[in-house]
Amino acid sequence: MNPTLRNILAIIAGIAAGSVVNMGIVMISGSVIPPPEGVDATTYEGLKASMHLMEPKHFVFPFLAHAIGTLAGAFLAARLSVSKMRSAFIVGGFFLLGGIANTMMLPSPVWFSITDLVGAYLPMAWLGGKAGTRTSAA
Repeated sequence: MNPTLRNILAIIAGIAAGSVVNMGIVMISGSVIPPPEGVDATTYEGLKASMHLMEPKHFVFPFLAHAIGTLAGAFLAARLSVSKMRSAFIVGGFFLLGGIANTMMLPSPVWFSITDLVGAYLPMAWLGGKAGTRTSAA
């Protein structure tokens, strides 16, 4: 297969897989750490209106979803592509852009925004890329 096409398909697969992992974690988060009483976390408007009621514990699963989703996507992209680390970082950059957009749309606490943007995307892309490179070399 053409290396460029293979890289593009690996990046698309990484983004898709990372998105599925991210949404899976977000979907189970409410059953592990329930939102505050009266909060509708199923809609964007409900979440935005009740963000001030959230405690630090309510931000654990969103961070994990972003980090593990990026890690899984970067791992898969690195595993499947020819340009392993480049593909992993492209996936990480895609998720970082989504995180920046999320930060701009939802009024989350500054400490969470910084932690999320600094720790959940590019470091996880690096780890996923390294792990995907290591396993494909074996």
